[in-house]
Amino acid sequence: MQDMSGKVVMITGAGRGQGRSHAIRLAEAGASIIAFDICAPVEGITYAMASSADLDETAELVRATGADIYTARVDVRDFDGTTSALGKAVSKFGGLDVVVANAGVLSMERATEITQSTWDTIIAVNLTGTQKTIRASLPHLISRGRGSIVAVASVAGLAGLPFLDAYVASKHGIIGLVKALAIELADRNIRVNAVCPTGVAGTGMQLGLREDILATAGEKLQFPFKNAFKNDLIEKSDVSAAVLYLASDAARSVTGTTLTVDAGLLAL
Repeated sequence: MQDMSGKVVMITGAGRGQGRSHAIRLAEAGASIIAFDICAPVEGITYAMASSADLDETAELVRATGADIYTARVDVRDFDGTTSALGKAVSKFGGLDVVVANAGVLSMERATEITQSTWDTIIAVNLTGTQKTIRASLPHLISRGRGSIVAVASVAGLAGLPFLDAYVASKHGIIGLVKALAIELADRNIRVNAVCPTGVAGTGMQLGLREDILATAGEKLQFPFKNAFKNDLIEKSDVSAAVLYLASDAARSVTGTTLTVDAGLLAL
C-alpha cells in the first residue's frame, strides 16, 4: 500500500534536510521526484539556505535509488516561477500525483525585537509559499483525477511556542489551509493533510534557534521545547515515514488531518 511506483511527486525545499529525506524515501518507494529549492539566501533569515550543490547532491542520492528526478531553483514566493518550473517537470514525467509542500524558514526573536520585514518573509515563505505551491499544482492534480497534498507544518501549528511568533502563526495558517482545502477538493478525489513534527535533527532550521534567548528564558518558557521522550530532536527519517504514508494509497481514506510526529511533546 506504500508502493509509489509510477507516481510523480513534487517536493519543495528539497535541497537538504527534511526535503532531501522525503525525496529519497519516496524515491525508494518507487516514485519519480520533482525537487525544487531556492538555493539562495532569504532576506531576514540568519542561517544559510541550501545551495545549488546541495540540490545536485539530492539529485545524485535520488538517482542512486534507481528513481528519476527533475530539479530546479524555485522560490515558492514566486507563483509564476513555480508554475513554469512545474510545467516543465510535468512535461518530462507526464503528470503529477503528489505534492509535498515542505519549504520553510524560521527566526527566533522576542516579540519586541522582530522586524516587520522578517515577519513578512516568514509568512510569505511558510504560509503563502505553501498556498502558491498548492495552487500551481492543482491543475495537474485535477487533470490526473486524483492526488495527495502533504503540507509540512509543525507542532508550532498546534501549540504556542514562545519566541517563534511568525513561525507559529504561519504553521497554524497552514493547518487551517489544509482543513479548508481537504473539504473543497474532496469531490476532485484530492486528499490534503499536514505532518506536524517536533524539532528535527540535521536540518538548517535548527540553526535559527537562539541559545541566548532560551538560556535566559524561565522554565515555563523553555518547557514547550521539551519532548516527552528523552530525545529533544527526532530524525528526518521519522518525518519522511509519515509523509510517505500520507502520500501513498495506504492513506486513501485520510484527508484533512494533522499527523503529529512529536515524540510526545503535545501530550505533555
